[in-house]
Amino acid sequence: MAETSATTGTGEPASRPRESSWKYIGPGIVVAATGVGAGDLVATLIAGSKFGYTLMWAAVIGCVVKISLAEAAGRWHLATGRTLFDGWRSLGPWTTVYFAVYVVIWGFIYGATAMSSSALPIVALFPDGPGLKFWAIVTGLIGLAFVWFNRYAVFEKVMTVLIGIMFVVVVYVAVRVVPDAGASFAGLLPVLPDGSLLYTLGLIGGVGGTITMAAYGYWVNAKGWSNSSWMKVMRLDNRVAYITTGVFVVAMLIVGAELLHASQAALTSGDRGLIDLGKVLEDRFGAGTAKLFLVGFFATSFSSLIGVWHGVSLMFADFVERFRAPAAPADSAAPAASAASEEELAGPAATERRQRSLPFRAYLLWLTFPPMTLLWLDEPFGLVIAYGVLGAFFMPFLALTLLWLLNSARTPAEWRNGRLSNMMLANAGMLFIVLCVQQVHDLLR
Repeated sequence: MAETSATTGTGEPASRPRESSWKYIGPGIVVAATGVGAGDLVATLIAGSKFGYTLMWAAVIGCVVKISLAEAAGRWHLATGRTLFDGWRSLGPWTTVYFAVYVVIWGFIYGATAMSSSALPIVALFPDGPGLKFWAIVTGLIGLAFVWFNRYAVFEKVMTVLIGIMFVVVVYVAVRVVPDAGASFAGLLPVLPDGSLLYTLGLIGGVGGTITMAAYGYWVNAKGWSNSSWMKVMRLDNRVAYITTGVFVVAMLIVGAELLHASQAALTSGDRGLIDLGKVLEDRFGAGTAKLFLVGFFATSFSSLIGVWHGVSLMFADFVERFRAPAAPADSAAPAASAASEEELAGPAATERRQRSLPFRAYLLWLTFPPMTLLWLDEPFGLVIAYGVLGAFFMPFLALTLLWLLNSARTPAEWRNGRLSNMMLANAGMLFIVLCVQQVHDLLR
């Protein structure tokens, strides 16, 4: 894309590269807070409890993989002035069919999961109060009202507070259990203990790896970054996000290794495993530490809830908008680089328009109210299978379509993939294909 000659409100050229600065950090914090859910933390704890510090290296590689994927999504938005779904649509109608089915079924199941996950620590903190269903509904309604009535700037500030709570609590607990520094550094050497392959792949690909990675480009635009002049800023923001995620993963591995590995304490799979950890912490360090951990558990779960409520609703609004518009020709270059075209499709004005749109609010309602029925019903087997299969396919879909888009004429030559980006995206795609096959196999057996 040629550099635009439009100017900013200060009279400076809009295409002038912005210096990367900490003051701009924001969308990365949002994607980090949203992507790390309670289930991810449990999976990391279990890996630490089974293998100690041995898989520390996998957490580091996982951090690098996520940086590469999110950078690619952000680069597409900034380099082309087009949204990710606009790019997907240019690959053919199959992407529209897949996304339409995925976003409907995934949203229905995820809504119930997110509300239950946010309610669990509240019930544990107030055992004599209302039950899980009540708090699940309350957290869902609060999330709905918050996203419905607030714009991105407020949303980002709240997410920053929540990730701050997560960070302080997780790191505090890791320090409290007194990590073995020697074993931690030894764990950076790639080793695969017997029976650890799937845990290793899951650790690399799982934590922070969800549809919210695709939403990163939309949050970049919501921040006001709408052209390639923001590329350095976006890359710093993205690195901060996933280094923060890496710290979470390492801290939870330490907790699993020190608190659970030696005692061989077992955790319940899924979000309820964090309730088990709370009990272990209470026995070891007292009620104060356990309650602080439950507050961090709530921040982790609720940040994922409102992050999905906002980010995936933005993606759905763009999906509907693009579905109604003519598709861009395959292998076409980005639209003419004018401030107007960028604002129309992928700038902050477009984000504001989508946040007020009927599709955005309709998907918010879809995430909130229909899933409440699952709080009273056992999740239907067929629906759970469909949810699992579609979800397993999403990360390979994201990695491989980004690889396709960023090596084609759809992306300006200056911002196409280099060798390192191609290697990282290709390896990520292969990793997620293996995880996809394993997850589908586990679901169907």
